[in-house]
Amino acid sequence: MSKRVAITGMGIISSIGNSVEENLSALLKSKHGISRISNIHTRHKDEIMVGEITLSNEELIEQLNLPETNNYSRTAMLGVIAAKQAVVNANITNINDCKTGLISATSVGGMDMTEKYYYEYLEDNTNHKYIGGHHAGDSTHKIAEQLGITNFVTTISTACSSSANAIMLGARMIKSGKLDRVVVGGADCLSKFTINGFKTLMILSETYCKPFDRDRSGLNLGEAAAFLVLESEEIVVKQNKKVLAYIAGYGNANDAFHQTASSGDGEGATLAMQAAFKVSGLQPNQIDYINAHGTATLNNDLSESVAIQRVFGENIPDLSSTKAFTGHTLAAAAAIEAVYSVLALQNNTIFPNLNYNNAIEQTGIVPVTSIKKKNINHVLSNSFGFGGNCSTLIFSKKL
Repeated sequence: MSKRVAITGMGIISSIGNSVEENLSALLKSKHGISRISNIHTRHKDEIMVGEITLSNEELIEQLNLPETNNYSRTAMLGVIAAKQAVVNANITNINDCKTGLISATSVGGMDMTEKYYYEYLEDNTNHKYIGGHHAGDSTHKIAEQLGITNFVTTISTACSSSANAIMLGARMIKSGKLDRVVVGGADCLSKFTINGFKTLMILSETYCKPFDRDRSGLNLGEAAAFLVLESEEIVVKQNKKVLAYIAGYGNANDAFHQTASSGDGEGATLAMQAAFKVSGLQPNQIDYINAHGTATLNNDLSESVAIQRVFGENIPDLSSTKAFTGHTLAAAAAIEAVYSVLALQNNTIFPNLNYNNAIEQTGIVPVTSIKKKNINHVLSNSFGFGGNCSTLIFSKKL
């Protein structure tokens, strides 16, 4: 059984950049990607702010050289772009030279296209092709087809913790010897369904979101895709692969509290972090940086703050939420923040928590608000989803 799971490749497209390099540049310059809506026709376009990728669907189709008859959703196209980047970054020339799988996460799936043509289905048969692309698994299969992966392909959809669970499952598959290599991550595009849904919950901000700030008023939705290549220690040694970081620990728990709200005592988040520490063998005082879930909603930030205090006590490491850069990208969030966690390790840099002014009164936690250089060996990343599905990942330079 392989004991170490290495990250050998990364790919990402988000509102702050179309590659890992562009995302890192924006993070270092504190350049966010939050703006008014431009690509979706919605009555809320002037009311809320989002993290929108500037490329149009037509530009994505051209970039991927897809035929006019394609039924790719925006989610699928973003996912293919990020996954291909990750495979190239991992210097893989033959994707099936070992037991390789794909675990992809999504919440939106293909609904951006089915909602677009909903009222035209009975009048225009040409739009029926998008019905087959509606379900969550369709984007996964399209990514697998583009990469040439046939060994193991599956989809995870656990709301905002989805791609954390994809990464966790991938690591477990490698540790158990079921697979040697797994491409893991997630993709979600903006859609009217999610905009309207979060608007109904009254948790969307009309301005820039303010994670962990006393006066936070809600989140900014975003769209993104990110994938990582995980490989076993045997493959790394055999192929002399460069290791970007290691998956040291992971944990998933549920606070069984509410369909959309986090528990006041942060029980699910606490259990997830504790489980990740148990898997990793690390202690809380060894964590150098927490990439917090930090959605900037009243409920989530308080609940996560309480959980962090329960786990770390008075010795809370430097922490920040990067969602003020990209918006909350739903099922892709944990994957893009996994990329950011690895970048933090590689560059010994903590990325800032934008738009913060005053501490939450109940906890007093103060995030890092400007670029901070320090030696970073272990990063803990939190991702908490609707239905109380809470996941924590720990990334390390060495194991």
